[in-house]
Amino acid sequence: MAFAMRVNYVDVVCDDSLKNMFANGKKVGCQFQIRLSYYRGHFLSVIDEFAIKIDGEEISQDDIKFCLGEKEFGVSQMHDLVSEFWPIIEPATIKVFRDGGFEPGSHDIDVHLMFHSPYMPISDTEYMPIDGCGSKTLELSEF
Repeated sequence: MAFAMRVNYVDVVCDDSLKNMFANGKKVGCQFQIRLSYYRGHFLSVIDEFAIKIDGEEISQDDIKFCLGEKEFGVSQMHDLVSEFWPIIEPATIKVFRDGGFEPGSHDIDVHLMFHSPYMPISDTEYMPIDGCGSKTLELSEF
């Protein structure tokens, strides 16, 4: 991809959203919220690339869930989610699974999110790529 449009309407990573996740009283990972930094919502099927790094460590896509409302999706499912719409006013919750969770304190969250705009063709087979990436340092409390 030689170029990508970038529109910064909101911070991608939401402030004060980093929390531990627990199952049966044990830490199993963390979750945080992200927003679509664009002027309109999109279907999840237009997301071409999605990756998460925490403190510089790339998280396996198998350990990530993308959640809208009460629905959870794996990263590998996104291309097929033609009926799942992500409105600009609704943050998505990103769940990252890791045995033992993450330590309390500051954590650098890096979201790599590239999608295309289905109404902006740039050729017969390609659409305008949009850079929806974002980074932020968030605090994780013990509970």
